[in-house]
Formats: sequence, C-alpha cells, structure tokens
Amino acid sequence: MTLTAAETLPYQDSSLPIPTRVADLVARMTAEEKVGQMLQLDAREDLVDIVHAKHAGSILHTSPERLEEAHRLTAQTRLGIPLLVGEDCIHGHSFWEGATIFPTQLGMAGSWDAGLVERAARATAIEVAATGIHWTFSPVLCISRDLRWGRVDETFGEDPHLIGELASAMVRGYQGDGLDDKRAILATAKHFAGYSETQGGRDASEADISQRKLRSWFLPPFERVAKEGCRTFMLGYQSTDGVPITLNEWLLTDVLRGEWGYTGTLITDWDNVGRMVWEQRVQPDYTHAAAAAVKAGNDMIMTTPRFYEGALDAIERGMLDEGELDAAVARILTLKFELGLFEDPRHPDRVRIAAEIATAEHHALNLDLTRRSLVLLHNDGLLPLDGGFTADAGGRAFPGVAGARRVAVIGPLADDAQTQLGDWAGGSGQAGWLDGQPRDMITTVLDGFRSFAPADWTITHARGADVLTLEEDPAGAFFPDGQPRPQIVVPSAPDEALIAEAVAAAQAADVAVVVVGDVIELVGEGRSTATLDLIGGQIALIDALAEAGTPFVIVLMASKPLVLPASAQRAAAVVWAASPGMEGGRAIAELALGLIEPAGRLPLSFARHVGQLPIYYNQIRGQHGDRYADLTQAPAWAFGEGLSYTTVEYDRLRIVDTELAPDDTVRATIELRNTGTRPAHEIVQVYVRDTVTSVSWADKELKAFRHVDVEPGQIVTVELSVPVTDCTIVDAAGRRIVEPGEFELLVGPSSRDDALRSAGFRVTAPDLKASPRS
Repeated sequence: MTLTAAETLPYQDSSLPIPTRVADLVARMTAEEKVGQMLQLDAREDLVDIVHAKHAGSILHTSPERLEEAHRLTAQTRLGIPLLVGEDCIHGHSFWEGATIFPTQLGMAGSWDAGLVERAARATAIEVAATGIHWTFSPVLCISRDLRWGRVDETFGEDPHLIGELASAMVRGYQGDGLDDKRAILATAKHFAGYSETQGGRDASEADISQRKLRSWFLPPFERVAKEGCRTFMLGYQSTDGVPITLNEWLLTDVLRGEWGYTGTLITDWDNVGRMVWEQRVQPDYTHAAAAAVKAGNDMIMTTPRFYEGALDAIERGMLDEGELDAAVARILTLKFELGLFEDPRHPDRVRIAAEIATAEHHALNLDLTRRSLVLLHNDGLLPLDGGFTADAGGRAFPGVAGARRVAVIGPLADDAQTQLGDWAGGSGQAGWLDGQPRDMITTVLDGFRSFAPADWTITHARGADVLTLEEDPAGAFFPDGQPRPQIVVPSAPDEALIAEAVAAAQAADVAVVVVGDVIELVGEGRSTATLDLIGGQIALIDALAEAGTPFVIVLMASKPLVLPASAQRAAAVVWAASPGMEGGRAIAELALGLIEPAGRLPLSFARHVGQLPIYYNQIRGQHGDRYADLTQAPAWAFGEGLSYTTVEYDRLRIVDTELAPDDTVRATIELRNTGTRPAHEIVQVYVRDTVTSVSWADKELKAFRHVDVEPGQIVTVELSVPVTDCTIVDAAGRRIVEPGEFELLVGPSSRDDALRSAGFRVTAPDLKASPRS
C-alpha cells in the first residue's frame, strides 16, 4: 500500500546522508521491486504494465503526454520511488519539437573546440531538464575507423586525444556543477568499449580486438571521463573475444570498477540482455541471461522487458541470490537521490519550457558552433564569392562588394531541411510522436543564399537528382525483439530531366553550388553501407555539371566522409558540412560569400576509395611498401586538414629543453606568419613520434592542439607544451609506459608528414642512466 505523509521513513528524510537513505530503502524493497528498479523500459508501450506490474525504475522514449501519465502512475506505487527518465538527446533535445538542434557530434568535432562543445552540451542540458528528462545517452566516445559503419556521425572522429578533449567537455556541460542543479542532466559515456571496431563496417558485429589494443586507443577516452565524473556508462552491443560486453568481466570488473575505481552506474544498450538469447545465442533463455547480467555487474537493463521474469525465475531456481541485486539497485537509487528526485521528481516545467528552449542565446551559440564546424577541403581561389551581408552585435548591416552575381543552388540536399539535421533529430525515426523539427527554425543552403546574398544577386534552384527509395526487408519489418527493422535502400536512377534542369540552371549562372551527400535512410543503427560513393543520381549530376562549363562548388553535406567521383576534381572548391543542424545553410552561405572565415579541421580522414579502409592517420608502423599495387594509401584528405582564405606559414620550431626526465614537460615554440590578406583561425596541432619502440606502435599521435588567431601580415609566436607522461606506448604486457629514448615533436596544420615541422627531444630513464634504444 502507499505510505501516508505521517509515515515518513528514513529514506524519505532529505536531511540524512544519501548512503543511509539508500540502505534504508533497499532493505524495504521486495525482490520484485528490486528487479523492476533495474529495468528501463520503452514508454511507448503499456505504462500500467511498466510502472505497476514491472515496477520499472526508468523509462525512455516518452512523449510529453505519456511522461505525465507515467509520473501519475508512479505516485500510486507502494514506496513512491521516482522514475529516472532518459532520452537520446545526442546533439540537442532530439525529440522535442522546437528544441535547438546543433550539428551532429562529428560536426561538432570539426570545430576542435572544447569550449564551444561544452557550451552546446550545457544549452542542451538546460532545454532537456526543463522538459522533465533527467538523463541523456551522450556523448559517444567510440573511435571511428571504418567509414562504412552507420554511426560514424555520432562519434568525435578517429583520434583518442581529440575524443577525450571533446567528450570531457560535453560531460561537463551536461552535468554542470552537480546533479543537484535542476538544469543539469546525467551524461552517459558510450559505447563501452570497442563497439566501433566492426567487421566490414557492420553495426554491432564481433569486435576482433585484443586487450592491449583496447588499452592502447579505445579505453583512454573512457578512462578520462570516468575519472572526471561521468556518472553513467553504456555498454556496447558487440562481443569481444567471444564474450558480449554485457558479460565482459575483464572490462567491467577488472578495468572499469577495479583499476579505474569507477563507482557510477552501468546501463546496457537496447536489449543487450535479450540479444544474448535471440541474436548472439550465448544464453539458452532469459533466466540464464538475466542471472549472468546481474552477476557481471550490470545495473540498468535497457528495454529487455523479459529480464523481469528472467531474474525472478533465476532467484526462484537458486541461480541468483536476491542480495546480488542490491549493489545495482543501490547505484540506481543513489543517482535518484543525488538528482533530488524524491523531493522533486522534476516534472516538465511549462514556465521553463517557454523561457529556456530555443532561446536567442542558444540560437547564437548554435550558429557559432556550426560556423566553426565547416571544413574547407579544396579551393582554387573561387571562394570566397564577393558579396553578401552580415550584421554585428548591434544589428548594423555590412554590405558586400562587387557587382551582381547569379548563383545556382543545386542538388538534392540544397533545400532538404530535415536531412540537414542528421540522425537523432526528430525526423530520423526513433520517436513516433515527432516527424521532424519546425521548418521555420531550419535554414537550408538555398535559404542561406537567398537571405545573405546581396539583394541584386539572382539565386536559382534545381534539385538535379533523387537519392533513393525504400523497400521492405525480406526478413520482415521487425527484429525478434520487436524493434523495427530498417528498410532496404534502392538507389534512384539518374533522372535525365532533373539533370538537364540543373545543367541549364548552372549554365545560366556565374557559379553553381552543388549540395550532395547522404540522407537519413543511410545513417544510424543497422544502416551501415557497403559503399562510400554518393547514392542515386548524384554522381551523374556532378559528372554533368563538370561538363557544363560553369565554375561549381561542391558542398558535401554528409554524416561521414564519402568518396567523391573523379569529376569532382574539376570543382573549384569543396566544403564538408557534417550534418550541420538548424543553422547549417546559413553558415555554409556565409562561408561561401566570405562573411566568415573557414576554421574547421577534419576529425577523421577521407578515403579515396572504399577499398582503402581503414584509412585513419595513426596507423601502426611496419608494412611492405606505402601503397597498393593499384592505388596510393594516402587519404584524399587527412585528419586535421582544413583550409582558410589565407596562407599561414609555420616556421622556427624550437624545443626549450631537449633532454627531459619522465616527470618533465616538453615545452616548445613555433612561429606562425599570415602571408595572405584575410585573417586566419589556425588550429596548431602537436603530434609526438616515439622513434623506436619495444613493440609495434603508431607512427605519430596527436597530443595537444591550440587555437590561434593570426591577422594578415602578423607573426605570432605560439607556446606549446606536452607532458612527458603523455608520450606513452602500451607495452607487450598491456602496461601504459613512457620508454626512455629519442622522440620527435611534430607541429603543423594537419597530420600529413609534409605539413609538419619536426624537432627532436630525448627522454631519460628514471635513474638518468639509460642508454638510447637501438
């Protein structure tokens, strides 16, 4: 029965320490209530069953109306334990109509700006918290190495250091000054660990990855956010060395909770426990799967409803002791007490919703981050186009220069507002109550040129190509767990009429801006691609425009790096916009018109051909030759690359002290000289090469970067530092160590060797008597 106000118990007393309240409440719970507390269930299902029959501790994917109903039902329960409400708020409040949608995480990574990323996460937390959601399943710390994988857009790219910097910033933004802040939300580091190391790019496939390889590259970003206070970790779908991550004792117990001392809460990904039965087939039934998941240290079980019956059956059959649930239940309840949910369940707040969602401040932040996310990959001098206008903080307009121009904005993505937002953004299919974001909140590329080109310019539009249609999967519309199965993509054939219209528009213009890329049906969970080529009629469109004679700019608006056709080499410029969000079209137009300076840098490498994969920059040394028999191994565009509208020379790299002890810091300076006529925002990148290692290791690794503004004609001396303790390898025994010997400091505008300045330094052994390695 429900407790009355007169029956205030220790767990209801906010003056008591949280551990005391947790212990009191756990002691009062039945086995059914404990198992239920470990369940996170889909709020689109039967809420009475979720809350009253299964005693669920958490829900996700809830519309505003169903959230209110869930809270009403919870208030009727025996112990009144509040719900913990989660949602995939990945790059903004994904499934709230009218929320601020930022660039995808990969787009954010193009900025290389931890400060902006932290502010975007903070803005997201404010909007999310106002709507009664407590928990976001973000950030993603996966390392993207196979570009065919459908979830590349959710990552920060291919480099562990950059991932660690940006993920830590995002966690700080979400969690604010502490969970008792009503404008803070729980962050989730996912997918722990190695989920992105797929077979053939196939989502959730076996990750063929050793413990040493995990320690070398995949675990460091997770270790960083674990020690910096990220309160929840989500486990990946995949198995490693034959063991699903859900049951991986080495990862969960030895490393995460043991070596790192992590005390936070673990949550499985969608139906991980069920998948062990019906997909991976490593458990005979839900009883065995539930018992194994509890014993492995899992806390919250996402969307495996039969975990409830399975765990209770395991207890009944003596396969699981009720007391083995207590640690998981205590960790979940601790989160709820820290959030203050027993005193204030944090229901949706209509006043805050009206005042704190899509504010002018968040709009300005979104625009700033989007501008910084764009990467200029190629430019023969056509960009920037003369003209356009912008406004300063006081609203004063500044007109462009030169005469009237005619611009043809062409391509299937030139005016596709919802596709521009990317995955997890309202129209991406995960939430049935929302079909996209309001059109008037989104500025497409066509909108951007119409709004920001001078009034006497002529802006025309032609679609030029279709991308795809869909067919039902012959295996059926649903997976065995009831989740919708993605439909099969059928590429659209080139349409001669659409191409002819586009060619005519280009030939009637002074310049064509061609916006191509991928669409939401090619992105996300279960949507990996076998090709990186442009789908549908897009290649034929570029081929035709290359023959049309009008200078053209390609805007690649895509969830990941794609391979452009040979005809794209005739483009005057190429801009990459990684699913740039609501302000993408404005920022792209501003960049093309010269109203802003290009500042983004690639967070991952572009392949020339899908057969080059993997193409990441920090490859292990030691192979025969440096090319394929039929193709170079060099990427089309390398990690860290990105042009500006000026030229900046790097010179005079100097290391202050070239002989260093293990506890010293490498300190260096380099000069940047802007030899052009426009300002530059440089991202000075610092790599380290350990010249000889006791085990095979990467040829170079990013260890630091700095943002530097350089005015035309200016020479700037930039100070750089890298702790020697960061100059590590993982040895054959799996230990992360600094080996004494010779190193190189490599500094420049990208990871390409020919773009980097080099200076040597030496690390001595701890006793200062070690001889150089040979």
